[in-house]
Amino acid sequence: MSGAYDDSMVDVSSDSFWEVGNYKRTVKRVDDGNRLCNDLMSCIHERARIEKAYALQLTEWGKRWRQLIEKGPQYGTLERAWTALCTEAEKVSELHMEVKAGLMSEDYEKLKNWQKDSYHKQMIGGYKETKETEDGFRKAQKPWAKKLKEVETMKKLYHSACKEEKLASSRETSSKLESNNNPDTQKKLQEKLDKCQQEVQKTKERYEKSLEELKKLNPQYMENMEQVFDQSQQFEDKRICFFKELLLEVKKHLDLSTNSRFQTIYQTLEDTISGTDAEDDLKWFRSNHGPGMPMNWPQFENMDCEQPGSFKRRSIVVSSAREGYSLTAAMGGISIFPLTILKYLLLVCV
Repeated sequence: MSGAYDDSMVDVSSDSFWEVGNYKRTVKRVDDGNRLCNDLMSCIHERARIEKAYALQLTEWGKRWRQLIEKGPQYGTLERAWTALCTEAEKVSELHMEVKAGLMSEDYEKLKNWQKDSYHKQMIGGYKETKETEDGFRKAQKPWAKKLKEVETMKKLYHSACKEEKLASSRETSSKLESNNNPDTQKKLQEKLDKCQQEVQKTKERYEKSLEELKKLNPQYMENMEQVFDQSQQFEDKRICFFKELLLEVKKHLDLSTNSRFQTIYQTLEDTISGTDAEDDLKWFRSNHGPGMPMNWPQFENMDCEQPGSFKRRSIVVSSAREGYSLTAAMGGISIFPLTILKYLLLVCV
């Protein structure tokens, strides 16, 4: 029997961790942890791209609509309320750009550095932590697996001897039933049966002894395997706790509801919209585009008496009927005269 242990030669009879080679799932978890770091970094990177794209779209949207509103027919406090939506978009865009920056410069880099410090590549491929875990399990399992292999061999010998004994017994019994049985043949068959029975007993004893020896190794085997497993658990515990901490940091960057600036944006937006005053807007429109506008009402214009050859006009401006029709005159576009002086000049010219 070779002293070398090869777990590929042993059949795995169950899914139990204690079966030979079934520690490989725990070893694989180390590689899975490294892969999950890559997956989480990709997840964060994709979200950062989305945040950036959204921020740029908000900025473009706000800029375009601000121009349309400013050039459009809307006026007054409602114009300010509508424009406030564009301001909201610009401010929120800034916050989402900060979210993108936080995800990449803080969370992504933190995870990247933790992965670099926790998983060390080997020149021959794979990771140092994976190899250490596998070597630890293999070393812990080797004595028990070697004895298990011996037990399997003893079991096969015992079962084979039982088959031979059963076959010899069947032949010996059949020979007795034959009418022309030969005493010598009967004797040989009996000797063969006795020999097989002895072999069965011998292999059974060896099989039982081997099992007893294996059972004696069980406590030490379990202790060694649990020790390596606990080390793997501690390594995985660090990864889980780090991921939890990192995800909470990601949540802080994503959760704008707790950002005072975010709350201020929407409070300002609400205040601006609530400040819309239809009466004020209608009054403004009346004053700037309606009956409230001043008017140069047409008045009689006399010929310039000082320059008979000219037909220069003088205009009389009525500012407002509500102001008692107080009149001013512009003479040649140079001087403004009170109403009494204007009347005197007109009489003189006449």
